[in-house]
Amino acid sequence: MEATPGARSGIEKLNMALVVSSAPEAEQAAAMLREGETWVPLEDADLVVVLGGDGTMLRALHAMIDARRLIPAYGLNLGTVGFLMNRFQKNIRVRERLARVKHMAVSPLRMEATTQAGEQFSYYAINEVSLLRETRQTAKIEIGVNDRVRIAELAGDGVLLSTPVGSTAYNFSANGPILPLDSQMLALTPISPFRPRRWKGAILPDRSRVTFRVLEPEKRPVSAVADMKEVRDIAEVRLEIAREMQMTLLFDPGHALDERIVAEQFAH
Repeated sequence: MEATPGARSGIEKLNMALVVSSAPEAEQAAAMLREGETWVPLEDADLVVVLGGDGTMLRALHAMIDARRLIPAYGLNLGTVGFLMNRFQKNIRVRERLARVKHMAVSPLRMEATTQAGEQFSYYAINEVSLLRETRQTAKIEIGVNDRVRIAELAGDGVLLSTPVGSTAYNFSANGPILPLDSQMLALTPISPFRPRRWKGAILPDRSRVTFRVLEPEKRPVSAVADMKEVRDIAEVRLEIAREMQMTLLFDPGHALDERIVAEQFAH
């Protein structure tokens, strides 16, 4: 489908930033893109083009959250998985591709963490928030959903809450479900659980409020990790979707994201 003249002219006026991974392939592609396009710093851009893999996209999105300036992000895959990225082609004409993109809205989790010393920390997680045992001792964690205790005592290595964006990452490695990006769901997944033995986790509406409370913290200390930010010696963690931090991912019309979600679940 051809882009309309109005769409093309709108794209031509956009100031674009370029975020590039340190991989040699991404650096080479960036050099090519810089030859035919003028790029601006991220703080001056209307849209960001990300060259690399999902990790590079994650860092770019966090940079926008930290700056409180959320602009659309269009990823070109020069990494390993590239679940959130589009296919890279040599001699790519970025503005022509952008005139045809589909928009997908995603929002991060907001983590409010309290330590045993009473310190308060607030971080955002685009992928997941995970609670992990700090020592050889099994962690024991109480899990609440919407102010109601659902698991009085989970014993294991820990537990995580994942967004659809992060459902193919750590969550999937911990045997959690893959969630379509537009599913409006969250994956609550235990990490190497010992008890309850048969509990495999839960899929929750993304309007849910989830609370983790650490039991026996002196004997069984637990850390909380929101993407790349860690807080140790946790007493309690409160989680909910931060709708005020909604971000936009851009995908090519032929980007078969639904097919990739299905295929991942049958991969050997």
